[in-house]
Amino acid sequence: MSIRLITFDLDDTLWDVRSVLHSAELTLREWLARHTPDLNDFSVEALGAIRRTLLDAQPELRHRISELRRRILCHALEEAGYPRDEACELAEQAFQVFLEARHAVQLFPEVHPTLELLANHYSLGVLTNGNADVRRLGLADYFDFTLCAEELGVGKPDPRPFCEALKRAGVAAEHAVHIGDHPSDDIGGAQRAGMRAIWFNPTGGPWQQDDGHPDAVIGNLAELPALLDSWRKP
Repeated sequence: MSIRLITFDLDDTLWDVRSVLHSAELTLREWLARHTPDLNDFSVEALGAIRRTLLDAQPELRHRISELRRRILCHALEEAGYPRDEACELAEQAFQVFLEARHAVQLFPEVHPTLELLANHYSLGVLTNGNADVRRLGLADYFDFTLCAEELGVGKPDPRPFCEALKRAGVAAEHAVHIGDHPSDDIGGAQRAGMRAIWFNPTGGPWQQDDGHPDAVIGNLAELPALLDSWRKP
């Protein structure tokens, strides 16, 4: 079957996210130390307790990571003694600081040339559980749509985001493929929706899932065009 739609994961597929998130957390902490001194004694463990309490009360926040972070910050600031209105305003300012730092990513060098090549032949989409915005990264022109768990209210590996991508593109599952680094979220989720799935595995690590296997494995995004071309051949 020929491929018409390609959907991409973002974090750890188009860039390495771990160092970015670490830096963003440090930037957030520094901002809070300067602007919310009454929060200085609030520990990571205390923030974790707030997170668990919020998720116990509203499990759907697990898929709304931006809103969850805002609420954690607001609750922490309230507990530190800030009036609610001020706490929520400071929480929003702090979140925007974090979000800006979270977008200071270093794209893998093959991202732009690969997406440019693929966009000339396929419909491209984004499926992410994170809160990165391709518009802030200069990538939006490559993609026909972006679907994130925050907006859908459900995230990978649930097949519903993949089914929504197929609906947006007007493409049947057998004509679509998803690329991502996570064996369960990306590979398992896509295959449960009837799509093919390519495992992005730049470290060459072993496949450790007990059930299922990816339809293909790549270690570099530049391998994608040739791989997809080979699937078109009889």
